[in-house]
Amino acid sequence: MFQEINDQIVKMKADLHRKYKINLQLEDFEAELLGMENTIHQLRSQLEDEKGDVKKLEGFSITNFFSTITGTKYEKLDKEKQEVLAVQLQLEEAEKTRKEITSSIKDLTYQLEKLSGSEQAYKDLLATKEQWIKNSDSPYANRMYELSEQEGEAKAYLKEIEEAITAGDGAKRALENAKESLNSASNWGTLDMFGGGMLSSAIKHSKMDDASNYIHIAQQRMRSFQKELLDINEMIQVDMDMSGLLKFADFFFDGIIVDWMVQGRINNSMNQVEEQLSQVWDILTKLKAEQSNLQNKIIELGKERENLLETL
Repeated sequence: MFQEINDQIVKMKADLHRKYKINLQLEDFEAELLGMENTIHQLRSQLEDEKGDVKKLEGFSITNFFSTITGTKYEKLDKEKQEVLAVQLQLEEAEKTRKEITSSIKDLTYQLEKLSGSEQAYKDLLATKEQWIKNSDSPYANRMYELSEQEGEAKAYLKEIEEAITAGDGAKRALENAKESLNSASNWGTLDMFGGGMLSSAIKHSKMDDASNYIHIAQQRMRSFQKELLDINEMIQVDMDMSGLLKFADFFFDGIIVDWMVQGRINNSMNQVEEQLSQVWDILTKLKAEQSNLQNKIIELGKERENLLETL
């Protein structure tokens, strides 16, 4: 009877932790969605302005006539078209991110609805357990109650740590893939700078496309990692620049079309990825150390609880 109630309480305590974390994540996602909506609005406005600049250069005017004669018009037009493509790329990236955030909000809202009755169920179980302890003649009943509470808390916390580690490992793998793609693009870019020809240039561009995809995946997975850390950060100190984790890709996507041929751009992006990898490694090291501590604590609590059960 006692063990059955205890198992139910442990499960319910985990549900309450889960509900608390989901509420934190929803609040964070909704703030992020608002910021992304503003970004999309600004990019759309900027895109219209850039397209207007291209249209002006393509139209006929006295200024355009003299620009054509001096050979500067087409240089300006080419630059303006590149800037249109750059803004278009940023807009597509922002809209993709908004869609992912919206999907996450929908999923978390559904999960939250499934946990709606957890508080009352937990109170009912505690009342049942309290009555059992009062009716018990064992002098160890109160200590058994305390151990059960500590064990439930530790198991719930361990589950949160393990979920954060899983998310962190996913972010690390995506960052490593991005680093590998950027490194490959950098190597081909170096060859291109020394007269590698059209083939090396085409391969470099292909590698940059791969890197763009990997960086988006890394950004998505780091967003998940950051959300998993929201409640954990209240329990253990994690020195992490949250904005850096979520915004480093802006450096990569901002103006990448305009600077497509600039080798330094690739190298700078690789440095940004390496910085994020270092942060994720540090956080994962702390999480895994905490995971080990909790596993040992649960074992010790379990041993003491088993010894007491033999006396009840």
